[in-house]
Amino acid sequence: MSSTTVREPATRVRRPDRPPGRGRRKLDHQTAAAWILVLPFVVLFLAFTAGPVLGSLGMSFTDIRQRDLRTPLSVNGVGFDNYVKALSDETFRRSALNTAYFVVVGVPLTLVLALAAAVLLDRGLKRFTAVFKVGYYLPVVTSIVAIAVIWRFVLAPDAGLLNTVLGWVGIDGPNWLASKTWAMPSLIVMAAWRNFGSAMIIFLAGLQGIPQSVEEAGQIDGAGPWQRFRYLILPLLRPTILFTSVVTGIGYLQFFEEPFVMTQGGPLNSTISVSMYTYQQFGFGNYGLATSMSYLLFVVIAVVTFIQFRVLREK
Repeated sequence: MSSTTVREPATRVRRPDRPPGRGRRKLDHQTAAAWILVLPFVVLFLAFTAGPVLGSLGMSFTDIRQRDLRTPLSVNGVGFDNYVKALSDETFRRSALNTAYFVVVGVPLTLVLALAAAVLLDRGLKRFTAVFKVGYYLPVVTSIVAIAVIWRFVLAPDAGLLNTVLGWVGIDGPNWLASKTWAMPSLIVMAAWRNFGSAMIIFLAGLQGIPQSVEEAGQIDGAGPWQRFRYLILPLLRPTILFTSVVTGIGYLQFFEEPFVMTQGGPLNSTISVSMYTYQQFGFGNYGLATSMSYLLFVVIAVVTFIQFRVLREK
C-alpha cells in the first residue's frame, strides 16, 4: 500500500497592526523636511540664475537701451530684429570668425600639450613630480594681469625675449601683437600656455586610473610604445578626452580676457571675440542687441558640445 503524506496548511504569521496613518505621517514629515532644506537653494536659483536668464532672454526681443532702465516696461517688442541685426553686423561676423579660429586651433593645441605633459609626468619624470605639477598648473591660478605683463615682455617688438632669441639666428621678428597675421596666433599660444595645466591634471588622473596590466599585455603581444599608447591607452582615455575637450571648448568659445588685456581687439578687429564685442555693445547701452549676441553664442556652444559628445563618446 502506498502511503500518502498529508501536508498541513502553512500558518501565516500575522504582524501586529500598525496604527492607522502612522507611515503616512512619517512620510509627510520627511517630505516637509526635504522641502525645507531645498527651499533656500530654490529661492536663490530662481532669484539669481533662472530669473536673470529669463529676463535677459526677454530683453533680446525688445529695443531696450540704457535710457530705458528706469522704465523697463515701456520698451517695445521687436521680435527677431536684434538677431537679424547681429548676424548682419560685419564686426560681429568678424568676431565670430576670430572666435572660430581661436577654438579650432587653440583647443587641439591645448589638449596635445596637456596630454604630453601628463604622459611625461606619469611615465617619464619620477623625481620632483610635485614640483612640475605645481609649475604646470601655476598659470591657471595666476592673474590675467600678471600673465599679460609676462607675455608683453616676451612679445615686445624691440627688446622682447622672443625677438631677441630670433635675432641670435638672424631672424628679424615682427611686432607680434600689432600684426594682423601674428596677433591671433600669439594669443592662442598664450591661452594654451595658460590653460593646459587644468587639462593636464585631468589627463594625469585618467592615466593613473588605467591598470598597469593593460600595458603589460601589450608588451607581451610585442607592441611598441607608440602602438601601446595609440591602441590601448588612448581608447581608455576617451571619456577623459571628451570631458577635457568639452570644458576647454566651452571656455575658448567665450574667450575674452586675452584680447581685452593684450590687444583690445586690434589690430583692425583681428583679435576681437564674440564675448568682447558683446561686452562692448553692453558698454554702448545696446542691451537688446547685446543679449541677442549672447544667446547666439549660447546656441553655438550647445551645438559644438553636442557634436563633441557625438564624436568622442564611448564606442
